[in-house]
Amino acid sequence: MLLLTMTLSERNTFFKIGMVFCAIIVLLITAVSIFSIPVYSAMEENPRRPAYVFQLIAGWFLKTDYLAVHTSIVLAVLFSLVSMIFIHSFFERTSAPEILYISFFAFSLSFEVIRLIVPLHIKYIFPLFYLVTAARALLFARYFSIFSLFAASVCASGLEIQRTRNVVLFLLVPSLVISLGVPIDAQTWDTCFTFASGNTSMFLMIGVIVLFGIVISFFVAANKRRSKEYYYVGIGAAIALAGRNILLGVDNWAGPVLGILLLVFGIRLMCSKLHKIHLWL
Repeated sequence: MLLLTMTLSERNTFFKIGMVFCAIIVLLITAVSIFSIPVYSAMEENPRRPAYVFQLIAGWFLKTDYLAVHTSIVLAVLFSLVSMIFIHSFFERTSAPEILYISFFAFSLSFEVIRLIVPLHIKYIFPLFYLVTAARALLFARYFSIFSLFAASVCASGLEIQRTRNVVLFLLVPSLVISLGVPIDAQTWDTCFTFASGNTSMFLMIGVIVLFGIVISFFVAANKRRSKEYYYVGIGAAIALAGRNILLGVDNWAGPVLGILLLVFGIRLMCSKLHKIHLWL
């Protein structure tokens, strides 16, 4: 794989490809919105709500609003495009090994457009195979996303750059195993248009463990490399993940507002501190 000896030019080429892909997704979600938004007013109330911590709190005060969920999906897709543009412009001439994996994290959010298959299915009735495939693709993108941030943190704490191929395999293999191995109920979805899947508690625990692993690895990097900037990178990663989870798992207007603010702030903090670290290396 080229990623084994990825040069600055090759990495920037990936950023450009990512920007083009995300731009296409933005055009796609614009077209899909024309057909999906009118469906929300006719959708029946869904008693199945996400089980995220912030959702449980916000759910006490705010009712489900499918337009808010749609807005969260649109913001996730727009964030993906803007982040890829920002990362490319900010790191075009700066060699920072962690930024490749952070870009994977941002890029993966464009796949949240898949959730709109739920309102489209209500209107057009798709075959079950399409729903299952969409659900597995979404699961893959979500786990690839959080594993990418973990790879960035491990890279910062001392992983050799020459092992990039192994890191990419680490991202792909567990994400594929999870997405292909988890039972999917394509006929059941929650108010955030996420399909029901098995072993939810176990994978929620995996997410929590990975979150702590990310923060700890960046803190180790700060101590090992004697650079306090890595502490801020770790904090930024935690904030970005919190914003991502709110954006993906809250079914009312608290989701898009707070979620995108935390996500943008977290990524901005990570990138600015990494740029400062590597600018003088």
